[in-house]
Amino acid sequence: MFPDDAPGARIHTTDPFATPEAARSPVRRLRGRLAAPVTLWTAPGPAGLTVSSTLVADGDPARVLGLVDPESELWEAAEEAGRFAVTPLDPSHRQLADRFAGLMPAPGGLFRSDPWTETEWGPIPAGGGTWAGCRVDAARPFGWGLLVEATVEYVEVSGDSAPLLHYRGRYRELNER
Repeated sequence: MFPDDAPGARIHTTDPFATPEAARSPVRRLRGRLAAPVTLWTAPGPAGLTVSSTLVADGDPARVLGLVDPESELWEAAEEAGRFAVTPLDPSHRQLADRFAGLMPAPGGLFRSDPWTETEWGPIPAGGGTWAGCRVDAARPFGWGLLVEATVEYVEVSGDSAPLLHYRGRYRELNER
């Protein structure tokens, strides 16, 4: 048995390389305290990106807003096609979310590991349940991202799974319905 102060005797419970919370941007700390739904945006090509800044506005027409990386393959494909799909993810999609966020390896490509259903707005996870097909209306620089504005052209709502949430840098689940 190793003494508690022996090298290798303890495993870090936090990231030893992380910027201390007090030294982080106050805006980033504020944003981290706002729970956000985790969605997957996909476009013909195919291309995709995990997005946790999606807002749906009801109206005539209904609209979707989101902040995406302007240099992402998703934005390049969505801009070229003029359309994309938005799928809210549930807790069973954690690895899918990590893969499309670039946090997990994707041997053979992002779309290889899971079954997909092709739509005119882009592929969606097979059995994905709820999703929306959107037409790109506008995009403009916004903070360090690109604010994408789109019109909802199609909505499919099925099932009633709990959402996957992003809160303080981690995925969380809703504890009650």
